[in-house]
Amino acid sequence: QVQLVESGGGLVQAGGSLRLSCAASGRIVSINVMGWYRQGPGKQRELVATISRSGSTNYADSVKGRVTISRDNAKNTVYLQMNSLKPEDTSVYYCNINMVTPDFVNKNYWGKGTLVTVSS
Repeated sequence: QVQLVESGGGLVQAGGSLRLSCAASGRIVSINVMGWYRQGPGKQRELVATISRSGSTNYADSVKGRVTISRDNAKNTVYLQMNSLKPEDTSVYYCNINMVTPDFVNKNYWGKGTLVTVSS
């Protein structure tokens, strides 16, 4: 079993910053891609950013230049530094990992989400 624990969400004023963290624990062999997704009120879940094990990153156009994703492979942790936040960034942010299980099966896991609210 694998658990993802997210932290760092909260209420911030427009223009402010937040740093989200997501730590994975449990029966982990190797984590391939780690990422953040978000789901705003009345919207579908969407990609924010992903990072490969080697450090290659991918960002949604809506956050490019304002958001930085990083990871610590030794701690099985992924971070999302968000700057210049806008009210439209208000969402529940979900951590996602793609990993190889001890049975050598490729699986995806999701965190429970952390709420980010940006006030205008």
